[in-house]
Amino acid sequence: MMLLYRWRRRTGSAALAAMLAGGSLAGALFTAPAAFADSWRDKEYWLNEYGISAAWQVSKGAGVKVAIIDSGVDGQHPDLKGAVAGGADASGSGDPNGQKSIGAKPEHGTLVATLLAGRGHASASPSASPSPSPSSGSVGPDGIVGVAPESEILSVSAWLGSPNPAGKTDQEQIPEAVRWAVDNGAKVINISLGSTSPDWPQSWDAAFLYAEQKDVVIVAAAGNRIGGNVQVGAPATIPGVLTVAGLDRNRTASVDASSQGISIGVSAPAEKLVGGLPGGSYEDWAGTSGSAPIVSGVAALIRSKWPDMSAKQVINRIVSTAEDAGALGKDPIYGYGILNAEAALKADVPETKSNPLGSIADWIRVHRRGNLSSPTPEPTSKPSSPAATLADPSVPVAKAPSQADTAVPAAVVIGFGSLFVAIVAGASIQLRRAYRSSPERPEEAVTGVADVVDPSTPK
Repeated sequence: MMLLYRWRRRTGSAALAAMLAGGSLAGALFTAPAAFADSWRDKEYWLNEYGISAAWQVSKGAGVKVAIIDSGVDGQHPDLKGAVAGGADASGSGDPNGQKSIGAKPEHGTLVATLLAGRGHASASPSASPSPSPSSGSVGPDGIVGVAPESEILSVSAWLGSPNPAGKTDQEQIPEAVRWAVDNGAKVINISLGSTSPDWPQSWDAAFLYAEQKDVVIVAAAGNRIGGNVQVGAPATIPGVLTVAGLDRNRTASVDASSQGISIGVSAPAEKLVGGLPGGSYEDWAGTSGSAPIVSGVAALIRSKWPDMSAKQVINRIVSTAEDAGALGKDPIYGYGILNAEAALKADVPETKSNPLGSIADWIRVHRRGNLSSPTPEPTSKPSSPAATLADPSVPVAKAPSQADTAVPAAVVIGFGSLFVAIVAGASIQLRRAYRSSPERPEEAVTGVADVVDPSTPK
């Protein structure tokens, strides 16, 4: 895999290549000139154009924990103060609270977090330093406001994009991070990572199955074409995961920042994004790494409004209210269509019996030839055999023959033998007599066929 990478505004692109799990993913960040915090709020066009501001009339994500599995989240950023409710490190190289920025792109996790759950802040003046964020449940007038500003973040740091000093690979880190997030109350998990391979390590199966069984929504980035991701790669190919493709400013599929594949569920903005950096600054950026937290934020709004709604219903609500784009119906570029947050929160959506994006449990049964959802328990004691309902089969015992039984067959054999000899002897005598009294027979012709002469015919 490759963590989403940076290119400089107006000056082309510079790829950060870092392999993870047999594939690569590329994204884009734009370095922008310094600006005051309130100017960044004005750049968040998606808040109005994708129905997010209207959806806030219904919910802002209160009471929902969203886990961000990434490079770590700086909880001291002015727009994130009070937003990070907990965390952990899956890499062995970060801080236990998951807030140390690590890996090849240490700023990546904070960019994702501000876009998802930023709360803004208040500044006294353009020249003054940003003041602390407002209290929980309110949004400051300056800085970046996320899609779900009242939700809480669980930061799970992972070392991605370059060799991990602690030696743990993504095959170990990703499933550990997913399990920790589920066990610590996450109702939504955001994974803005990907690869060029549609396959994933078998070590991931059980963790994603665990999340499915615990009714957690997982949202993943589709990956970016500019980084070599023409096709969607794992984990965005895992059944049941809500995969997000990227759109440009004109609401069409991004040429640089979106891949394609049948697993895509919905499309969201991927260009001209903004986000916070560790230490308190800001940056323009792009890529489906930003599309995913926008959709994760909408999932948090839904789970806040309807706390008892199942994960499959949340995903169905998002994809079924999307605005169709591209080919009619679901297609490999836009999925079910373009995100409409207002409709996802306000429309009447019939319940579904299954996740429209599939089930990892079903996939495991078919492709791994097993069923991890119901493992066979080890027997605690040797089972006892049930009582037999039929008698045991036995071999008959031969009886010793009696003298009478032995004599009768012998007498029969001797009698028939004597009769046969007498018949043969009698027949021989009669044949000799007949031959002596019969006329002479001609010799056989050379043909070997006897010339039969009627004895009553004179010569």
